[in-house]
Amino acid sequence: MSTAEAAATAQARAPGSRIKSSSPRQIPVVGVVTEDKEVQGVSEPMDLNRVIKLLEETGDDLEEKQLISVKKMVQCYQNGLPLRDLAQIFKILNLCTGKIKKQPHFLEPAYNILKLCGLPFLKKKVSDEITYAEDTANSIALLGDLMIIPSSELRIQICKCIIDFYHAEPPKKHITGYQQASSSYKIKMAEVGGLAKTMVQSLALLENQLVEKLWVLKALQHLSASEVNCTLMVKAQAASGICAHLNDPDPSGQLLFRSSEILWNLLEKSSKEEIIQQLSNLECLLALKKVFKNLFTRGLSHYDRQLRNDILVITTIISQNPGAPMIECGFTRDLILFATFNEVKSQNPLVKGLKFSNSYEDFELKKLLFNIIVTFYKDLSTIQLLIDGKVILALFTYVKKPEKHKIVEWSAAQYEELQLHAIATLSSVAPFLIDEYMLYQGNAHVLAFLEWCDSEDSFFSHGNSFHGTGGRGNKFAQMRYSLRLLRAMVYLEHETINKDLCEKRAIQQLIGIFKNTVSKYNDKEEAILLEIQSDILLILSGLCEHHIPRKEIFGTEGVDIILHVMKTDPKKLQSGLGYNVLLFSTLDSIWCCILGCYPSEDYFLEKEGIFLLLDLMALNQKKFCNLILGILVEFCDNPKTAAHVNAWRGKKDQTAASLLIKLWRKEEKELGVKRDKHGKIVDTKKPLFTSFQEEQKITPLPANCPTIAVMDVAENIRAKIYAVLGKLDFENLPGLSAEDFVTLCIIHRYLDFKIGEIWNEIYEEIKLENLRPVTTDKKILESIITASENIGKMVASLQSEMIESQARQDVQNEQKVYTKVQATHKQRELANKSWENFLARTSNVKTLKKAKRLQEKGIESSRYSERPPNAIFHRTDIEGLNTTVPSGGVVTVESTPARLVGGPLADTDIALKKLPIRGGALQRVKAVKTVNEPEKSVPT
Repeated sequence: MSTAEAAATAQARAPGSRIKSSSPRQIPVVGVVTEDKEVQGVSEPMDLNRVIKLLEETGDDLEEKQLISVKKMVQCYQNGLPLRDLAQIFKILNLCTGKIKKQPHFLEPAYNILKLCGLPFLKKKVSDEITYAEDTANSIALLGDLMIIPSSELRIQICKCIIDFYHAEPPKKHITGYQQASSSYKIKMAEVGGLAKTMVQSLALLENQLVEKLWVLKALQHLSASEVNCTLMVKAQAASGICAHLNDPDPSGQLLFRSSEILWNLLEKSSKEEIIQQLSNLECLLALKKVFKNLFTRGLSHYDRQLRNDILVITTIISQNPGAPMIECGFTRDLILFATFNEVKSQNPLVKGLKFSNSYEDFELKKLLFNIIVTFYKDLSTIQLLIDGKVILALFTYVKKPEKHKIVEWSAAQYEELQLHAIATLSSVAPFLIDEYMLYQGNAHVLAFLEWCDSEDSFFSHGNSFHGTGGRGNKFAQMRYSLRLLRAMVYLEHETINKDLCEKRAIQQLIGIFKNTVSKYNDKEEAILLEIQSDILLILSGLCEHHIPRKEIFGTEGVDIILHVMKTDPKKLQSGLGYNVLLFSTLDSIWCCILGCYPSEDYFLEKEGIFLLLDLMALNQKKFCNLILGILVEFCDNPKTAAHVNAWRGKKDQTAASLLIKLWRKEEKELGVKRDKHGKIVDTKKPLFTSFQEEQKITPLPANCPTIAVMDVAENIRAKIYAVLGKLDFENLPGLSAEDFVTLCIIHRYLDFKIGEIWNEIYEEIKLENLRPVTTDKKILESIITASENIGKMVASLQSEMIESQARQDVQNEQKVYTKVQATHKQRELANKSWENFLARTSNVKTLKKAKRLQEKGIESSRYSERPPNAIFHRTDIEGLNTTVPSGGVVTVESTPARLVGGPLADTDIALKKLPIRGGALQRVKAVKTVNEPEKSVPT
């Protein structure tokens, strides 16, 4: 069909009428209430059953009468179709279309009835939409069934009618007694009736009829806006059916546009996996390949470029399916060529003379091509194609500092985004292309680029893209993605790569970058700086693990950056900015970069690193405890560590041993281990059993499978706590309470209990498998289990003794406190009694005299009864006093006058001391400047 014919036929011609436009219908509805029924737009009620009965009758002489009755019916409903009459109207439509084959004159009435379907549906009551929902859904579904009629006019009108569902306009006039149904009512009923499915199936009838196919695709484009319709279309294999015909001849270009829109809607609103399965066949991929190649090489318009990018996105989604024959159809090879031809010169005629512009569409295309390369590496069969296409070399052209005065096809912002995208793509692809990475000196490229990122060269980053987040005005985004690439390569544990990095002084360079990021700390870039620091530490961990010489290179400078991170304010761990990740990376670095290197260990201990580790563990964050305990276990092999651990003190003077025992109790509580209120063993047969172990029944396992008791060792921190306390010496742990000692009894016997658990499992498995060990083995097994149980009883007995001893000690301490309280009360009573006696003496003369006599009697009785000969007696009391206080001679001493002493500051300034002529103590005098007195003349 020629272009002119297609354009002419696209506008459907109604039988006996002018060409109609495909634009949304303007629906004339009468709204003026007058007595004239003609003006109101309401005709006399029509008996539709009579029309149906007439149409069901057969006879050549009835044709004219039938046509007249249908024509009257059409005129009667020119302002809309009442829901109550809808089923009968569509039955009339069905009868008319059934007669078209033998009686062509019924084509025009059928066409006119279809035009009525584009008018509003009318309801008399609000409940009509619900009451007639089933009839309406069945009636609308009939539209799809009518697509089998081989009439271009009817098919196009059906499509127009469906499109009108989505362009409903409010009525311009009102019909008395009726209201327009809701605008979405037709759409909902189309979903219920399954119209979308029958419309998809009708495409098979339109193989060589371009105009009708375009109208059907337009209708499906509207229908695919609904999730329900998309699901129905998927069931009808819409995706594969539409995709396979993307290259059908269409001078207007509408077929490709509408088909791609429908595929987009299907991917967004239905099962993505089902759509990918439908499109993952050779026929669909060949169609997509042909379309994309044509648009890539020949598409010049803005519209063509947009469509090209849409097709590439659909292809990228399909490529995620490993079963898609992307390689078999040659699409993968072409896409790799398109992605790299601009960076790696190719002689392929497909790309000869092609060049990207800096338009937005070409820029998006370049990013989409990078993106599809990432999906290719997941399929190992594409690795050779990536090698042949020199993808690594092409991507490395972006891993370099911007060159001045170089003409490039991209703007600065576009080049920066492509650069970041290329490095991100390398992070995914390079680990699968190690030989190519080393061939093109990947490590040298990355380290040189990192050196530029860390330099002070002036560079203004735009930071507009997803990859550039957090890097506006600096080079942090480039540094972040370069470090991600290094991290991906280091974690391959490929010795050639790691050795090459170390020979290029990567460890020293990374430590230097870390220090510089610390000095460049900025609140705005805090998150990206933390990510950079975390990646640096992870890379250093990967390089130094299992290599003592590299740990020595890490040295004291590396230990310093680790200590810096460990001194972070614990409150920041909850900020969500990445401090948790940084701390995990730091702990990993301690394990990989310090442990095993004695100079680094000693320096770490010297700088109080163990104190910082214990401070972190005291935060009681379970996510850190396991790793910190593992580090402590290894550190305790150093003989200097125990002193540091024992010297540590936490809040309320808590010791490290007390902290570890507290963690043990907390862990057992979470695991559901049975203990009484004092922490004592409850079940001596299973002293370490957790609630999970209680729930799991013992089942026979192969010899190479660990049992539940063995797995329990690795799944919680009890074994590590046992190991640390064992290396600190169970007998000499400072700062423990009685409760701690009770728990310590269990920890001390942890290994014995665990061995007993394992032997018990062995014994139970033997019984479950109905095996009978020889007598000697049976006795040994029973002896081991009995011994294990006896250890449990012994520990429980020791715990009981400790608890009782502590109870007695508590009673004694309570008694001491009570004695002190009693003595205090007694002293208060004596003081009160003394005060009462004092008051009595001061208020009653007789009491005072009596007290005086008692006092004198006491004094007299205390004297020596026999006086030595020739002794002189001196009285010490004064006679005639009426007091009861001790009395005696009083000597009054007058103080030396201040003028003689010189005051309290007399002796504070030695330089100003001067002996007064009048004698007495030294006095503070003012300094006087001496002046040479004039010599007196001697009379001659």
